[in-house]
Amino acid sequence: MFPTPIEKSTPGVQIAYKAMLPVALLVWLAPLLAVALFSIKPDADFTTGNYWGWPTSFEGFANYGLVFGSDMPRYMLNSLLITIPTVIGCIILSSMTGFALGIYKFKANIWVFFMFVAGNFVPFQILMVPVRDLTLDMGLYNTIPGLVLFHIAFQTGFCTLFMRNFIRALPFELVEAARVEGISEFRIFWFVIMPLMKPALAAMAVLIFTFIWNDYFWAVVLTQGVESQPVTAGITSFNAQFRAAYHLMSAGSIVAALPPVAMFFLMQKHFIAGLTLGAVK
Repeated sequence: MFPTPIEKSTPGVQIAYKAMLPVALLVWLAPLLAVALFSIKPDADFTTGNYWGWPTSFEGFANYGLVFGSDMPRYMLNSLLITIPTVIGCIILSSMTGFALGIYKFKANIWVFFMFVAGNFVPFQILMVPVRDLTLDMGLYNTIPGLVLFHIAFQTGFCTLFMRNFIRALPFELVEAARVEGISEFRIFWFVIMPLMKPALAAMAVLIFTFIWNDYFWAVVLTQGVESQPVTAGITSFNAQFRAAYHLMSAGSIVAALPPVAMFFLMQKHFIAGLTLGAVK
């Protein structure tokens, strides 16, 4: 029923696995290595077709200097102003909705939960036009608060699914014991459930931070200009009308990738604990 572990497989399977693992890793890392290589190349290497060869000269300091000397810091700030409030909003809403759906038993429980989950299966491309029109009608187009509100709306369904399933796995006897002691429902949520949800909150924060920071679709649809665009859309500002500055775009991509990578390594312990909690007895 379950696949045989590699350690228990035949010697031939183990050798093939060990031989293919570096190949698969190299294939997966190839685009990232290409972007890192492009970021230190001079502009002339692209015009002469030197895409994969060794750089004719090392221009890393010059390229990254041009990146930080442009509007990139402003785009990075916009991404922080969009991502951090979105993560906080998703954590607050999903923890409360997860608590309500995971603890309370009422007739419409499964249907309310289904409504949260169903939104994750709607292709977001078909929402492009109505969402854009809605932001225009509400005066939220090309604003950071508008992008934050819509990110919270779109991500709360997934976060509720995550938190509800996590809370359902907690021992319900703790809630019953607190109720017997006469503790209010809000204090049960804040002092009993929330401390137990720290691994899940950390894992969800890393996931949502990465999702929102790397979002490009809504950044292009709902914003324009340096005043509100996040870094994913701002990288394209290095392109001219008839020419693309790939060396600067590559350097900007490396800079833009640093915050989510740093976020993961800072929260790595809690992130892994949150994803694996309850996987084994």
